[in-house]
Amino acid sequence: MSRLIVFGTIFAMLAVAAGAAVTPAPIFTDNAVLQQGIEAPVWGTADNGEKVTVKFQNQEVSTVAKDGNWMVRLAPLKAGGPFTMTINDLTLKNILVGEVWICSGQSNMAWTVKNTTNGEKDILESRNSMIRLYTVPLKTSYTPLTEINSNWVMCGPTTTPGFSAVGYYFGRDIEKELQVPVGLINTSWGGTSVESWTSLDGFKAMPELANWVAEEYEKKAEGPNHPSVLFNAMVNPLVPYAFRGAIWYQGENNAGKAFAYRKLFPGMIKSWRDAWKQGDFPFLFVQLAPFMKIEDTPMESAWAELREAQLLTLKASPNTGMAVITDVGNPNDIHPRDKEPVGARLALAAQKIAYKQDIVYSGPIYRSMKRSGSTITLYFDNVGRGLESRGGELTGFAIAGEDKKFVWANAKVVGGNKVVVSADSVKEPVAVRYGWANCPVVNLWNKDGLPASPFRTDDFPMVTNK
Repeated sequence: MSRLIVFGTIFAMLAVAAGAAVTPAPIFTDNAVLQQGIEAPVWGTADNGEKVTVKFQNQEVSTVAKDGNWMVRLAPLKAGGPFTMTINDLTLKNILVGEVWICSGQSNMAWTVKNTTNGEKDILESRNSMIRLYTVPLKTSYTPLTEINSNWVMCGPTTTPGFSAVGYYFGRDIEKELQVPVGLINTSWGGTSVESWTSLDGFKAMPELANWVAEEYEKKAEGPNHPSVLFNAMVNPLVPYAFRGAIWYQGENNAGKAFAYRKLFPGMIKSWRDAWKQGDFPFLFVQLAPFMKIEDTPMESAWAELREAQLLTLKASPNTGMAVITDVGNPNDIHPRDKEPVGARLALAAQKIAYKQDIVYSGPIYRSMKRSGSTITLYFDNVGRGLESRGGELTGFAIAGEDKKFVWANAKVVGGNKVVVSADSVKEPVAVRYGWANCPVVNLWNKDGLPASPFRTDDFPMVTNK
């Protein structure tokens, strides 16, 4: 009898001990990077009433678990490390404090370092204990999840090959420029639409989609291209992890409804900002690369309309930046292999927008036009040290009269911020387009080495506005 009592007591003690386990959210592991300079939430699960104490960087903060959850907030941290974090009896080692960025989108963000132009060489040179990588597993859910199964790893030849190439090249440049630790969180999935990455609350600002969203949730079909299923499973578990900003490469999957993207994309950005409650954090994105057949004559283009939607988002949404990559595309491959300039241009945007450095981060952006006789003069912002044509005469410009029929135009740089456009067959022009094609061949740059964004001066009917 006494033996049964002893065993029963032991089992009871073990049950209590197991029940009292304090567990941090899965984003908190060895090798993590915490964001410097702002309040940093740390959270997890525990039994109701369990006292939780977090010690980190000379701070000690306690709370009591309620409804199985707990959260403390560390005061703004200073960059450095490695440090140790203790959460009651749990110890997390090799923690750094620096800059944290989320990398998201579809296949061109998911594209790995090992599959890039210089991947083999870059992997061999990738060992850097100041850069840490975290990859969110692919998963969908119709309800918001709070946990993910992954862990932070140090950047090096065994971990870099399978990581986002755009994310890695971006982070490499940021670490080199700022000389502080960098943490990169990759949450991306190939062939996905922006609606999948938008929170359900985000759709409340788009009442025209209410019926569609309701029908999708009623069906609960499998796969990643349904409203909010990727936000729920691959973004929500990260909230409210403190970070500096996000980089985004997506749009190919939405090209067929580019007109709707004008509202969907800024709505998705706002849904992330609302979820984190961290203000208008920097959101930097990549404009679509050239792809598909190079056309002999000017024509309508869904991909051009998607690029325009991205440009309009840049102008309308605060604290955003756009990397133009008209020189990186491949007519025969929707996945350009050279991701290094993509990451580099996003890093330039971060230097300007997130870190307030006085640099030219963008290529020329169309501002306005002035018609004079048979010519149209275009004016540009973000010209840096001035406009220039790369590789001969300017290409990619088209002009139209009242008949709205575009023809290739003659164009030349005049002064530091102007381009004059004309065509012999168009005596009274009303509109100009530049790079308006699926796969534009263009060469207007600024002298700081950055290409101009495609654009149009007209508001003629769009092929995706149906």
